[in-house]
Amino acid sequence: MAPTVEKLNIALVGCGRIADLHAAGLLDNPRARIHAVCDTRADTLARRKAQWGVEKCYRDYAELLADPAVDAVEILTPQKLHEPMLAAAAAAGKPVAMQKPISTDLASTDRMLAAVAASGIRFKVTENYVFYPPIVLARKLIADGAIGAPVTLRIQYVSGPTGGWEVPASAWEWRVKEASEGRGFATFDHGHHLWSTAWYLLGDVERVWGAVDSWDGVVDCPAVFAFKYASGKTYGSVSFVHCQNLRVPSSYYSNDEWIEVHGTRGILSIRRCTGNINDGPALVVFDGTKHTPHDVASDWKLGFVGATNNFVAMLRGEEEPLLSGAQARGILRFALALQEAHRTRRHVYPEELDRSFPRLYAWRRQRRELVESGVSPGLLERLGIGQNLSALAPQAVELTRQMVQGFTPPADPIPDTRIGLTLTGDLAEVRLGLIVENNAARLLEGDVPPDATLTVTMSHATWAAILLKRKRVETALLQGKIRFQGRAEEALKLKAAFRM
Repeated sequence: MAPTVEKLNIALVGCGRIADLHAAGLLDNPRARIHAVCDTRADTLARRKAQWGVEKCYRDYAELLADPAVDAVEILTPQKLHEPMLAAAAAAGKPVAMQKPISTDLASTDRMLAAVAASGIRFKVTENYVFYPPIVLARKLIADGAIGAPVTLRIQYVSGPTGGWEVPASAWEWRVKEASEGRGFATFDHGHHLWSTAWYLLGDVERVWGAVDSWDGVVDCPAVFAFKYASGKTYGSVSFVHCQNLRVPSSYYSNDEWIEVHGTRGILSIRRCTGNINDGPALVVFDGTKHTPHDVASDWKLGFVGATNNFVAMLRGEEEPLLSGAQARGILRFALALQEAHRTRRHVYPEELDRSFPRLYAWRRQRRELVESGVSPGLLERLGIGQNLSALAPQAVELTRQMVQGFTPPADPIPDTRIGLTLTGDLAEVRLGLIVENNAARLLEGDVPPDATLTVTMSHATWAAILLKRKRVETALLQGKIRFQGRAEEALKLKAAFRM
């Protein structure tokens, strides 16, 4: 939408505690301003009008939407009001920034996104953590390879009864109602920030599991969740704790978070988010020999300023929204999957929440993954009991060639490895060398490398079964079907190099 004046006229709908942070991005913004505010409480409107110097105050949302001078609205109301308010704004042709989370369930979210699509309005969901400077820098450092390939992400959330600013009773009232319906203070409302951060740093999640407890029947802490990312062997975890007698140093809410991302050759640490429990540099990278601090602003408010700037740039057609409607739906699905994992005491795939028969989808997917991993179909077959693998023996050498030819160099280089392999049994003995040098693989046929640090001997049939994932290396070793000499740890390099 083209601005009606040099500055875009933004209206804030809902003027409670969180509005202070959203206003921070507009009060000194050269390209937008707070033109109007809307709230059901007359005293709140009067206070905000005086505090921010706004031109117009509304107690009726419909009247605000009818104001032709309003270029766009920021909706900062409780989650259950999001759908009707977005539908009204879409019908009025007003672009919207919606305070996270987008809604409380996927059906409501889909109706909201359909209304946005039908009206053609610009729309985003405000998530300040994906604009918090230390997290933004962390994402860049990870992408640039500062810690190698990411392996795990860990987020710790801590809250206390005191510290930070005063939160009015009205702000707690709607949160208590949400919590009574299973959407907790920590794991759902604030959790959205942490699920967004986990996604923003390392990508989409494949499956989740975890559990939630409570020390008083209201606050959803302690809680621990874990998840596997869709991009290979990368995992994340988030822990929530409420310390009943702890004062949390903070300029905002009485909680704080810190984040660690562990990679194949380093560790990245974000020491604080909302509060100031940890001092020192906000972001530090450890590479095995030294700690490198990064000079980056770490006032939590700056995430809101960045989110507002993205909204303004989106309205002017300069940037894509972050979070977009689709991204916000993905974060909500992530959060709902975690709730379902706690409720059902099982691993949950976020994708199953979009299926007509989620449990059936989950069961089928789990079975498929077990087969692909070589763990299924059964204990006897996994142990090799009752199997006649001799028919596989003629394939052993050709399967070895294919394995080496299909080698894909990993992003994080594998140490040089030289392993001798001797295949025996009913067929003529074959001597091979499996060699990884300079992150490339080759096969030596006809002899074992004289400088091999590990030599392995097994039958053609056993080796073929391993390559076909009909038998596991560990099982064959326990059965006495593999003999080796030298440094056994080289076998781990072999498994890593060829993804066995």
